[in-house]
Amino acid sequence: MLYFTRWRALGIILTALIVCLCAVPNFFPEAQVKTWPAWAQRRLVLGLDLQGGSYLLLEVDANYVKKEKLDQVRDDVRRSLREAKIGYTGLVTRGDTVEVRVKDTDLQAALTKLRDLSQPIGGLLGSGTQRDLDISDAGGGLIRLALSQPAMVERMRKTIEQSIQIVERRVNELGTVEPVIQRQGNDRILVQVPGLQDPTHLKELLGKTAKMEFRMVDTSVPPDQAQRGGLPPDSELLMSQSSPKVPYVVKKQVLVSGAELNDAQTGFDQRTNEPIVSFRFNSTGARKFSQATQENVGLPFAIVLDNEVISAPVIREPITGGQGQISGSFTVQSANDLAILMRAGALPAPLTVVEERTVGPGLGQDSIEKGELAAYVGSIMVIVFMLLTYRLFGVFANIAVAINVAMIFGLLSLLNATLTLPGIAGIVLTVGIAVDSNVLIYERIREELRGGRNAISAIDAGFKRALATILDSNITTFIAAAVLFYIGTGPVRGFAVTLGIGIITTVFTAFTLTRLIVAGWVRWKRPQSVPI
Repeated sequence: MLYFTRWRALGIILTALIVCLCAVPNFFPEAQVKTWPAWAQRRLVLGLDLQGGSYLLLEVDANYVKKEKLDQVRDDVRRSLREAKIGYTGLVTRGDTVEVRVKDTDLQAALTKLRDLSQPIGGLLGSGTQRDLDISDAGGGLIRLALSQPAMVERMRKTIEQSIQIVERRVNELGTVEPVIQRQGNDRILVQVPGLQDPTHLKELLGKTAKMEFRMVDTSVPPDQAQRGGLPPDSELLMSQSSPKVPYVVKKQVLVSGAELNDAQTGFDQRTNEPIVSFRFNSTGARKFSQATQENVGLPFAIVLDNEVISAPVIREPITGGQGQISGSFTVQSANDLAILMRAGALPAPLTVVEERTVGPGLGQDSIEKGELAAYVGSIMVIVFMLLTYRLFGVFANIAVAINVAMIFGLLSLLNATLTLPGIAGIVLTVGIAVDSNVLIYERIREELRGGRNAISAIDAGFKRALATILDSNITTFIAAAVLFYIGTGPVRGFAVTLGIGIITTVFTAFTLTRLIVAGWVRWKRPQSVPI
C-alpha cells in the first residue's frame, strides 16, 4: 500500500494540480478572464442568494391546458364524423367531456370512427395500455369522449417542458448571466436570474403567452355594428393593443401562425424613423403568407398577439419573399420586447406569477461574508484539532484537506456550477468528512501499533484496513447526496452537488494523496516509531 511507482506518483500529483488550476479563473476579474482562451474561462457562478437578483415562481394554467385539449378533441370529432359522412347534432364541451349525438342507425359506425381518436399515452408509438380518451355510449345516440387522468398528467408534463424551453429563450434574450430555470412540482416553473434587481420587465415578458397570428380583417361588418351584436359567426371582435383602444372585426381563420416565424429583429423605418419589427417566415409560412397576400390585395389584414391587434395594414401588393415588417406606436423598448417574444415563440399556456422575491446585492454580500466566516472558523478548528491530536500526521492531513478543498472549487469551476449559500455549507461539511477519513486511518494505525507491529507495517496496515470503512461511510453519504439532488430543487441541489463532489475528492485525497505524502515521508525517514 505504501509503494508508488514513479509514473503512478506523477499521475496523482498531475491530476491534483490540474484540477486545482481549474479554480484559478475565480481569483481574477471577469473582464480579464474573458480575454483568455475559451477553455480557460470556466469559473464559478454566484447564485441568487450570494450576488442578489430576482426569483419568480410561475404557475401553468391547468384549466387552459384542459380547455385547449377539449377544443382539439371537439374539432377532431367534427372532422372525423364529416369524413365518415355521419350526421350529428349537439356537439358541445361539457365539463371534462365532449358530447355528440348521432342517429341510432349510425351509432356503431360513429363509435368505431371516434375510437380511432383515442391514442395510447405517449403518442402513436406509446406502448402502454392506457389511452388518452375514454369513449362511451351514454344511450339515446349520445356519445361521450372524456379525457383520462393519465392523459392530462402527460399533457401537463409536455406543456411544462415546452414552457421551460420558451421561458429559457426569453430570459436569455435579455442578456442575463446564468439564469436557473427548472420545473418545480407538477405545474410550476422556478426562474432565478442572478444580478437582475428589477423583475418588472421580466414579469411582463414571461406573463405574455405571445400567441401570434396573421388573420384577415372582416370588412363586411363595421366595428360599431359588430359591437351592437351584428357579428358574423366566422369572425370575432378584437381590440387594438395601443391606446386608445380601437375595435376590429377579425376573421377567425388563421392565415399564418407565429409558430412559422424564423426570425424577428428590431429596426427603424427609413421614412418616419419610427421603431419597427422585421420578421421572416420559414418555407411553409412564406408559402402561406405569399398565397394569402396574392388572394387579398387591397384588403387589410390583422397581426394579432394574444387576442389584441398590433397592426392592421392594407395589402398593397403580394408579398412573396417571406419577409415583412410590423409598424405602429412602438417605442424602442416595446419593439425590442415584441421581437424577443416572436423569436422565442408562444407559450403553450398562460403563466401566472405566484411568488416573487428580490434579493439585493447587499444581502448577497452579507451572505458571502457569513459563509466565508463559517468556512474560516470551521477550517481553523479542524486544523488545530488535527495538529494537537496527530502532530506530524496532522500536518499531512491538513495539506491533503487544503488540496481537497481546492479540487472541489476546481471541479465546480470546470462544470460552470452555480455556488449558493447551501453550497458553501456543503463545502464546509466536506472538510469535516475529509478529516474524518484521515482520523479513521490514523486511529487504525494506532491500533496496529498497539498490536505490536513495527512503524512501517502499522502504517501500511492502517491504510489498507481503513479502506473498507471509509468507502462504506462515503458511499452512503454519496447516495444521500444523489437522492437530495434528484428530488431537491434550487438550493438543496446546490448543497447536494458540492457534497457529492466533495465526497469524490475526499476519497481521492485520502487514499492517493495522503498515502503518497506518508509514503514519501516513510521512504525519506525510515522511521522506527510513528509520531502520532
